[in-house]
Amino acid sequence: MGTGSSLTARQLIGLLVDQGSFRSWDEPVGAQSADADYLAALARARERTGVDEAVITGVGLLAGRPVALVASEFGFLGGSIGVATAERITRAVERATAERLPLVALPVSGGTRMQEGSAAFLCMLRITAAVQAHRAAGLPYLSYLRNPTMGGVFASWGTLGQLVFAEPRARLGFLGPRVYQELRGVELPADVQLAETLAGRGLVDAVVAPEDLREVLRRSLAVLAPAASVPDSVTAPEAVPAPDTATAPDAAPAPDTVTAPDTVTAPDAAPAPDTATAREPDAWDSVRRTRRPDRPGARELLRRTADELVLLDAPGGRGGALVRALAVLHGRPALIVGQQRQGPDHERPFTAADLRAVRRSARLAEQLGLPLVTVVDTAGAELSAAAELDGIAVEIAHCLTTLLALRTPVLAVLLGQGSGGGALALLPADRVLAAGHAWLAPLPPEGASAIVHRDGAHAADLARSQGIGAADLAAVGLVDAVVPERPDAADEPAAFCDRLGRAVGAALTALAGVPEAERLTARARRHRRLGDLLVDTARGGSA
Repeated sequence: MGTGSSLTARQLIGLLVDQGSFRSWDEPVGAQSADADYLAALARARERTGVDEAVITGVGLLAGRPVALVASEFGFLGGSIGVATAERITRAVERATAERLPLVALPVSGGTRMQEGSAAFLCMLRITAAVQAHRAAGLPYLSYLRNPTMGGVFASWGTLGQLVFAEPRARLGFLGPRVYQELRGVELPADVQLAETLAGRGLVDAVVAPEDLREVLRRSLAVLAPAASVPDSVTAPEAVPAPDTATAPDAAPAPDTVTAPDTVTAPDAAPAPDTATAREPDAWDSVRRTRRPDRPGARELLRRTADELVLLDAPGGRGGALVRALAVLHGRPALIVGQQRQGPDHERPFTAADLRAVRRSARLAEQLGLPLVTVVDTAGAELSAAAELDGIAVEIAHCLTTLLALRTPVLAVLLGQGSGGGALALLPADRVLAAGHAWLAPLPPEGASAIVHRDGAHAADLARSQGIGAADLAAVGLVDAVVPERPDAADEPAAFCDRLGRAVGAALTALAGVPEAERLTARARRHRRLGDLLVDTARGGSA
């Protein structure tokens, strides 16, 4: 790790904004101290860097979109924050809020300016309060942590972005290594404060090279733009019927979906026929099909269907079990959390850390006013002593309550395997779509067979008797629409992902038209009835 970001504040701004569009908001800095040595250090910093303080603020166009920027200058006393620095940042944040502008923070800093002591340290509260007001106004605040970002900056406004990106190999942390060694008497391991380490733990959303940052910000802001800019006609032909007649009374079934009965107002309605899927798939055959290694997963679905896509990091990195993303799906912006199916040689257990990341993402979707889309495709939550100690069951419970109480629309997609609590945790939703061979069960059929018959030999019989298939779940009102596979998503990945993507866009369109209070009431009624519906139509023994 180097001693500071290689780009100056002006150079980084130049990479991000349209040429010639940046306009400074900075006002001259007044006298800051009576200390002669400190004044001399300030003078040398100004002469060396060509800037009058450790931060530059202003507004520019990013791909034609006005964006406010706050960029630290590490060459100016290590980007440290003094009282005047904090006031400049605070005024820029307040102006961005007043002008309803998205704000991009580009910190690189050793933290509080020691020459100004507690007065400067307390100014972190001033900046944080302004950032909180900006976020509370429903405006995007994105941060890009550069090398290094430490101390009070890292512990306040630097990491408060709704999305937090970081420079590759950047040192990011609460306490610098020199201070840590002085105070603790031992060296801090070199990789603890690496951007990549924090991203692997879900503390940073993505590690992005400076030359790629403009495009990542453009895509992110395309998703975070007001939903009002989305034309209503984009997905109308593919509208998925809503289960509550008050939400979409005139919606016609999409040609590639099977409509489930109305779980709220018409529980006795029969599913609409679809000649392509008139014969119900065999449940055990569906289980085996969803385990095919070439079956499209959450990442492939997003890459094939998203108009705009920003993949975010999650616990376990890109090889983990959780997919997080901002996306525009058939014209509808959304935040996505999904389970990535495991490969033949790569087990991906769904962990307690993954569930905590789901909850954080759900709260972020609510704060941004974005719908949350969950994608369920898991062989189950992690089974290990470490998982028990990490509170896997407690995290499932908290995930359930978070999604049930979320004020933003929630759409669940049952994409493949739906085994146990790891699947259930992502299913509380206003609408549920399912792939034709998707299934949901308290345990994989082999596990259910072990409980009922004390062996795994009866797995196929248990699968068929428990009503776990997509069509079964639709018949009892758990699933609102089944997107057919012809005959298997693995055999037609492009066509299947297109069908499912259009169904997702249509469902998001339907949910966007429902007033919040009405939608939350319908959600409560929906979940109040689910157990009764399943019990009333039970077709066999239980595990």
